[in-house]
Amino acid sequence: MLRKFIFKYGEGSEYILPISPKSFKVDYGIRVETVNIHTMGDVNIAGYSTLSTISIDCMFPSKKYPFVVGTYHENPYTSAEMFIKWSEERTKLRFVVSDTTVNLPVVENITLSEQDGTNDVYASIKLRQVRELNAIQTEDAPVEETPPHMDYYTVVWGDTMWDISYRYYGDATLCW
Repeated sequence: MLRKFIFKYGEGSEYILPISPKSFKVDYGIRVETVNIHTMGDVNIAGYSTLSTISIDCMFPSKKYPFVVGTYHENPYTSAEMFIKWSEERTKLRFVVSDTTVNLPVVENITLSEQDGTNDVYASIKLRQVRELNAIQTEDAPVEETPPHMDYYTVVWGDTMWDISYRYYGDATLCW
């Protein structure tokens, strides 16, 4: 079965690679930390899942070949420029491969080349999964009333810290 390689962007817009790549690669896994413990040696500690990376080598054709199945533009650089724009604008895409479990939010980068004099543009697309960060809502801590600001006070005979604290702050125990 012929798979479609779909890039969804914006509100309901999508781009389907014009020619299905002969292969694609998706990396899944977990982060593994290697720790060296005295008298024991190296120990691997399994961490949490890593973000997936996807590699695709594809072609943007310069003419409408009979095997074109997706979005076709007469100028192959029109498709290439769309990927470049997405990359420069840091557009979050959703990458879907039909009839597979691949359906991931991604950002990408692209490398372009021409190889055989046909004016077809070859692209190597690297996709990285995106994980959204959600801010945690916290409650504001109650603010204590601050005592009135005093620039200076001249101590006179008979003053005690206890009396001064009571007179200016209303609480004699604040002198401690």
